[in-house]
This record gives sequence, C-alpha cells and structure tokens, in this order.
Amino acid sequence: MKKKKKKQSLNNKINLIRAIVMGANDGILSIAGIVIGVASAGSSAHAIFLAGIAGILAGTVSMAMGEYVSVSSERDMQREAIVNEQDALDNHYQREFNFIRDKYVKTGISQALATQATKEMLKSDQLFVAVRERYGFNMHEKTSAIAAAIASMISFPTGSLLPLAAITLLPAHARVIGTFVAVLIALAITGYAAAILSDADRLKATWRNILAGILTMLVTYIVGLIFGH
Repeated sequence: MKKKKKKQSLNNKINLIRAIVMGANDGILSIAGIVIGVASAGSSAHAIFLAGIAGILAGTVSMAMGEYVSVSSERDMQREAIVNEQDALDNHYQREFNFIRDKYVKTGISQALATQATKEMLKSDQLFVAVRERYGFNMHEKTSAIAAAIASMISFPTGSLLPLAAITLLPAHARVIGTFVAVLIALAITGYAAAILSDADRLKATWRNILAGILTMLVTYIVGLIFGH
C-alpha cells in the first residue's frame, strides 16, 4: 500500500512538473511572438513593453482557466467511467471478464494463460483493473485541477519574462535578433525537459519545439513589417 501511494505521489508530481514546463514553454513562445511582431512594426520600446505585459496578463488568465477546466473535465469523465464500470461489473461481470481476457489474447497470449491472468488480476482490485483495461487510466491517480491551474498561473508569466526582458533591455539594433536567439535557446531547454517527462524522443521533441518557435516568430515578424509600413 505504501509503495502504491508513493507511486501515485510521484506520478502526480510528474504531471504537475509537466504542466509547469509546458506553461513556461507557452509563455516563452506566445510573448516572443507578440513582442517581435510589435518590434518589427517599428514601435517604441514603451509600446513593445506594454504589448508584452498585456499578453502576459491575458495569457496567464487564459492558461490558468484553461488548465482548470481541462483537468476538471477529465476528472468528471473519469468519475463517470468508474461508475459505469462498477455497474458493468455488478450486472455483467462475465462480459467484462471476457473483454479483459480477449484483450490479452490479442497480444499473443494463449487463451488459457489469459484466462488465468484475468482471474488473478480481478481478485486483487476488481474495479481498478477493469477501469484500467477498458478505459486506459489509473483510477488511483488524481491530478488536482486547482494545482494545475496554479502551476500554469506561475509558469506562464515566468517563461514570458525572458522574451520581454530581451526585447526591452537589448539595444534597438539588436533587440529582435537577440530575442530570437534567446527564445530559441529557452525553447530547446523546455522541449528537452518536456521530452524527458513524457519519455519521448528528446532530439526530435527539442527540434520540433525549436521549429515551432522559429515559425511563430517569423510569422509575427513578417506581419509586423507589413502593418508597420
């Protein structure tokens, strides 16, 4: 039981850290797009700074509320799935048993072994196993919607500070290219960190994040040039 609780706690922490990393990544990318677009239009440092601050405030509220609604909706669907599965186990146990057994048979396990494995699994924690096999989530892992919202509320503006500081503090002749380089370095770091947390291909995830940043900043830069002239 203690091991299970520790594992749940670790998974929750990983999910929270992932939300923090992605929130910071969104903050870097969103505000970089805004300030570079405004800068390329020939705006003053004051106008660029105000646009960045407005973007940070709007993005922070949007990210926090979006994270809260997303996690809450997911939790609601999971609760409904658990209720439905409990009802299915109470009234159609053999059907659920067959579903789990057949799922393992499809992986190449013999029917006899799959039947025995299903019996053993359903003895230990019937509802947990049935929910996991039919719906694909761990009913003992619960991510807090409030914690996820707070994580985004902190991480988004934190990430936003980098492009805002770069575009504001660098000399006028170097602020766009300097911000561009600083943002790409930061996106490489967040992309790599997200890949570690998601157990994904680190090189591929890092380059994907960098390319997304390049595309975003190029588009806003070109738009700013067009409207600036």
